[in-house]
Amino acid sequence: MTPAINLSLAAVLFLVVVILLRPRSGWFWNWLRGRRATERVRIEDALKHLHDCEYERGAATWDSVAGALEISRDEAANLIARLETLGLLVADQRNLKLTPEGCSYALRVIRIHRLLESYLAERTGVGQAEWHQRADQLEHRLTEAEAEAISAQLGNPSFDPHGDPIPTADGAIPARHGVPLPALKAGATARIVHIEDEPVEVYAQLVAAQLSPGVSIRVLDSQPDRIRIEAELQEHTLAPVVAANLTVEPLDEVVEPVLPDSRLSSLAIGQQATVVDLSPACRGLARRRLLDLGVVPGTLIRAELASTGGDPVAYRIRGAMIALRKAQADLIYVKMQADAALAQQTEGWTT
Repeated sequence: MTPAINLSLAAVLFLVVVILLRPRSGWFWNWLRGRRATERVRIEDALKHLHDCEYERGAATWDSVAGALEISRDEAANLIARLETLGLLVADQRNLKLTPEGCSYALRVIRIHRLLESYLAERTGVGQAEWHQRADQLEHRLTEAEAEAISAQLGNPSFDPHGDPIPTADGAIPARHGVPLPALKAGATARIVHIEDEPVEVYAQLVAAQLSPGVSIRVLDSQPDRIRIEAELQEHTLAPVVAANLTVEPLDEVVEPVLPDSRLSSLAIGQQATVVDLSPACRGLARRRLLDLGVVPGTLIRAELASTGGDPVAYRIRGAMIALRKAQADLIYVKMQADAALAQQTEGWTT
């Protein structure tokens, strides 16, 4: 080969080496960082799973780790061996147990995850069904300092929007209270204190039914194959496997709360009602918007005008005309007023 060809080949080879091995930005270093990041994600996800098992007094196994992380059993075995090497786990033929260091690490990750879910619920418009997945993606990137800043911004919450306790910065975590919904008998009243966000399909059913922590329920009927409940003026029939994802705290039936008659969305044009409360399912930006509009307990609201399709509807709220979609009006609980009371309170209104 001529010197020119040799020189060209050398230049090409040099360029390839630069692309592959260039410090901090070469392909090899990017690949290595990606591999390390993947290992860290798997380690932290495994620690979360192991801590959840210990917290719920269950047994973590090689198979449960593989299932939780969606990896093969061989990959799970290698990961568990890695956790042992790092001093985060002690394993024998039957049990997997976190060391104090492993437990502390797991609680840090869990704290970040639940603070992220709280932030997404209270400060963003991200839908309820997406909180868990978004937090899963972000938790491995957030530093402890950033997590503490979020906690302070939210007022240092003790529970996340699913009702799970948020570990404190020093690693303390309270026990969970309540009983599974299927444990209640017909006629019992209770308040939802926790909703399990996995499996996703079951969680989606509960979200669609607007069942969330803070919602009061009454068991209408309990059979081996179904449980019928009343929650927020609506009836729901749940399969026991779905109902088991709700943890509830029985209420003293002697103390009856002031209940609304209906939801704002049920008002016909020209009808008026007084706001009793907002649904616990109304959170974050959606809740703040309604509060800013004056939708607070005691506010009188009248349905004034419906769009051609019936949604949205214009309501008169504190003298202003506000358009709300049915999904928004569903979250506002109201009590119908007697005609005489309405006439007195609306005197001077113009339509």
